[in-house]
Amino acid sequence: MMSLFTRILVIGALLSSFMAAAQTGSASQAGGAPLPSAPSSASTNEPPVATGNKVATINITGALAGCNEGQRDFGALDKKFEPRQTELSNLNKELEGLKTQLNAATTEVARAPLVKQIEQKQKAFERTRTDAADDYQNQQNDVASRILAKMAPVMVKYAADNGFGLLLDTTKQWPDGQVIWAGQTVDITRAVVDAYNAQSGVPAPPAPAKPVGATAAPRTTTPPASKPAAPTGTTPK
Repeated sequence: MMSLFTRILVIGALLSSFMAAAQTGSASQAGGAPLPSAPSSASTNEPPVATGNKVATINITGALAGCNEGQRDFGALDKKFEPRQTELSNLNKELEGLKTQLNAATTEVARAPLVKQIEQKQKAFERTRTDAADDYQNQQNDVASRILAKMAPVMVKYAADNGFGLLLDTTKQWPDGQVIWAGQTVDITRAVVDAYNAQSGVPAPPAPAKPVGATAAPRTTTPPASKPAAPTGTTPK
């Protein structure tokens, strides 16, 4: 299911805090969600020691959205915000209808009340969209922080157990991110997601039913980026 608003997970600071904690064994907190002080085993409660010299990459945003828990919780969040998306869509339709009437009006007497209505509807739309987007982003980040706090130990342990001495996040592509290029052979996203799914015990979400004769599109683990479109055209002055 496509996200209703821009799905940009605030994970850079969270991961940096966690990795620093894994190095020092001290607790870290970022984005309002406490992270574990370090990935630990049941017996020693000590962070894994990186003894390997291989380099691995992971798309953390993709891992959070692609694990079973992420698909379930982000999907539930999208469902929760559907009424607000519908509200925005209806407001946009009203705006477009008023603009159509304005274009057809031939006198200033007929145009003046329409211009006023359009300005009021435009303000209501922008206010509703901003409030909904902010609310959605906050709740989305809460979900991401909660999952990351549990996935980070799995991520670091997998890297240490498999001889990796450096783990890089490829969520953002260069120049926004630090990784210019990396081959699929060093990407451990799928392996970490599989390990986390096994640990979390959350079952895979059911596949959506497809229409008869339709061909299923490949599923991606990268969160879609979409947001409610602003009303087309410009507000008359």
